[in-house]
Amino acid sequence: MYFALILVAFVASSMVDATPLNIRSPFRHRKVSKRDDSQKFVVAHHMVGNTYPYTQDDWTSDIQAAHAAGIDGFALNIGSDDWQPTQVASAYQAAAASGTDFKLFISFDMSVLPCSSPDDAAALRNYITTYAQHPNQLQVNNRAFASTFAGESCSFGQGSVPQGWSSQFTQHPDLSGANAVHFVPSFFVDPATFGQYNGAMHGAFNFNSGWPIQLTADTGNSVLGPLGTNLASSASQAIGTITQALSQFVGATDTDTQYVNGLKSVTTDDGAPTYMGAVSPWFFTHYGADSYNKNFIYYADSHLYPTRWESIIDNRDMFDMVEIVTWNDFGESHYIGPIHGAQPNSQDWVDGFDHTAWLDMTSYYATAYKTGSYPQITEDKLYMWARPHTKDANAPDPVGKPDNYELDQDVLWAVVFATANSTVTLYTSDSTSQTFNVNAGVNKISTDLTPGGYMRGTIVRNDQTIVDFRPDGYNFTSNPQAYNYNAFAAVSPSSAPASN
Repeated sequence: MYFALILVAFVASSMVDATPLNIRSPFRHRKVSKRDDSQKFVVAHHMVGNTYPYTQDDWTSDIQAAHAAGIDGFALNIGSDDWQPTQVASAYQAAAASGTDFKLFISFDMSVLPCSSPDDAAALRNYITTYAQHPNQLQVNNRAFASTFAGESCSFGQGSVPQGWSSQFTQHPDLSGANAVHFVPSFFVDPATFGQYNGAMHGAFNFNSGWPIQLTADTGNSVLGPLGTNLASSASQAIGTITQALSQFVGATDTDTQYVNGLKSVTTDDGAPTYMGAVSPWFFTHYGADSYNKNFIYYADSHLYPTRWESIIDNRDMFDMVEIVTWNDFGESHYIGPIHGAQPNSQDWVDGFDHTAWLDMTSYYATAYKTGSYPQITEDKLYMWARPHTKDANAPDPVGKPDNYELDQDVLWAVVFATANSTVTLYTSDSTSQTFNVNAGVNKISTDLTPGGYMRGTIVRNDQTIVDFRPDGYNFTSNPQAYNYNAFAAVSPSSAPASN
């Protein structure tokens, strides 16, 4: 999908003392506000546009995998293809048959759906009235939940955007009583203007909050100052300092605060406005001018996925819901679900780059967000991810390098789930390794990649090797044939702690 960039004020905060790359992540117990008394939901953005070949069994498989990972539902991103309503129906049928109470809701992709006339709004309302009373429809405040991607320019033939959404959607007679809607759109507008949408929305979804989108090659260099030259080399002695300097952006909640404050001016007829934040593991898209003309990255290093989750959990009272972006948007490389269905001509940078390790990790963080306590680590696991080639490599690729590629670091990122204190060694070649002492719990570590090398990790405790994991299918090169800034992610087989 096309990304509309929300205008975010860039404030460079002061650098603090360097944090070691071996970071334990304990839950910080604290008093929670009244907003925490309501049920929390974790949902995943599911691109219906990539489900053209799906059968109901495919939907069942997705639902079962998501449910097992602590995800409560799918946001069904729908576009304008005439076959998509059939797939939406199949999704609801699969959810009903799954026996999981898995929830679904419609997320209208207003970057492609028409919205210039009342008839266009009637098509949206039809989705709501069709599924509002379905047992697997997500309900919030006893209303059918719905969202969007974009829509901030849609007036549906009315005098203004707020008037269009209110008169033709949220307050239209079709959406009353049992068909009433709880509408939490992702409008790319200044949160300070949310008060203008009274009557038109019941909350807001901060779609772009999953990435530090304000961090670009230019702003990165301004923050790093003299260290900016090290972005090109990723010298091992600079990685810790660079990571610390950029960490002020990774997992930051500045825009979440802006949204929550903006929603204070929104008056709804069904309770307090809902704030839904985003979490995402990655972003890389590589379309040339002859197709979607999108070729850029958002910064996703510095353990973005677990770090953003930890920020959400530490500020749990701010978030009524969390949406994972995404389950299956292959074109932008931020999928956590399995690679199946259709691809939007993204095979060159997606095939062979599994991300389900992040799906496996999701259960731990989703549970902590929903319950307020991190679950106990009962199995030793090692998660690893990295890009397939050096960031400064030159390839015979007519699309060219993506914008902001300079921010990337040639680093193997890893997260260790340890049941007890252990020694972890990361290998990036037969002759290159780094060893870390890790604590019981979750530890974030990293090391330099080696051109021509691989990824491998071991967990050793009491002189016994608990995990020794080298995933197949990954190698790190300095001579790619095409640019690929996607991540290869892997997780070791589960290993229960050895008995003493």
